[in-house]
Amino acid sequence: MTLRGNSSLIVLAITYWLYFGQLGVLVPYLGIFLDGRGFSSADIGELFAVITLARILGPGLWAGVADKTGNAIGIMRLGCLLTVVTFSSVFYFSSFWGLTLSFGLMMMFWTAVLPQLEVITMNTVAKTSATYGQIRLWGSVGFICLTVMVGKALDLFSTESPVYVSVGVLAMLFVSTLFINAPAENASQENAVGSIWKFAKQRPFAVFIFASACLQISFGAFYGFFALYMRDLGYSGQQTGVFIALGVLAEVGIFLIARQLIDKFGVWNLLFASLLLTSMRWYLMAAFADYFVVIIISQLIHALSFGLTHAVSVHFIHQYLPKAYQSRGQAVYISIAFGLGGAFGNYMAGQQWSQGTNAYITFVTAAVFAAAGALSLLLCSKRSMNSAPQH
Repeated sequence: MTLRGNSSLIVLAITYWLYFGQLGVLVPYLGIFLDGRGFSSADIGELFAVITLARILGPGLWAGVADKTGNAIGIMRLGCLLTVVTFSSVFYFSSFWGLTLSFGLMMMFWTAVLPQLEVITMNTVAKTSATYGQIRLWGSVGFICLTVMVGKALDLFSTESPVYVSVGVLAMLFVSTLFINAPAENASQENAVGSIWKFAKQRPFAVFIFASACLQISFGAFYGFFALYMRDLGYSGQQTGVFIALGVLAEVGIFLIARQLIDKFGVWNLLFASLLLTSMRWYLMAAFADYFVVIIISQLIHALSFGLTHAVSVHFIHQYLPKAYQSRGQAVYISIAFGLGGAFGNYMAGQQWSQGTNAYITFVTAAVFAAAGALSLLLCSKRSMNSAPQH
């Protein structure tokens, strides 16, 4: 394996394991935790939306500082430390607004981590024979391990299990960042030329962001209510964990071959195909979720819905933007797609779900947004998205 003997890559792999392992705890099970605290589906959707909004402001602020100071690692470490401190407050709050504050602050600091980690990883692997996908796949492995473990914990213990595990994982994440060995780079002179928006407003980048936002809107039903949906269909917490882990396991295979796929098919083709198949995935969940095999097929498509789209997106931003703007480019992607798109998707799904009675219409709506994202790619040429512009 390419990572063997390279301590920098190993530490990055561990950091990805912990970062996405934490997502494997909260993304599937936050709804169950909040349900256990007595919140309605509308409350859950609204809380998801409010805390997701924290992803709009945070990434740009953190990435701007990281790009201008050249100290991406310092920003990432500070974000990890403040994340675990603020998240610990969930043990002291029980009201809607108290938990919203807790999760919102946690998310604000959490957004300091990934853009910097992605840039550090891309710059580190550029000097080795490893690929981004070979490092990133360990995040998927972490997601699988912790999703299955917490799913079992929910069967054995209480709906509070996810938050107890989260505190431990976040603490270890902070420790892992202390061992990342990548020298801080000097701030680029390009910072004086203009802001990230001179690139973001160009058609290929703007279309990419819009399509990505549509994808994240479509994920609202899945992120907020998949675990509750499976419970309503009669599956145990452990089975739900296995379903989710299956989807992420498929991601691992995609990450191993993502670079080859990008080189062969290009950014535009892969995004278009992934968004169309994601639309089909949500419709299958809407109309045929009673069938076990449909859940399996749906979760396998997750390799494209999340894994391939993420690898392609990181590649696109890295090759489209000058080095001095890459952290901010990642931040724009996270802020608009995951922040605005995710918040709207979570809120809309929460309003539609109605304790599971409107599961069909909620997932059909998700399918429509994923299809809209695919169709939006027709607004720019394949060539403009597959090659870097003249800066």
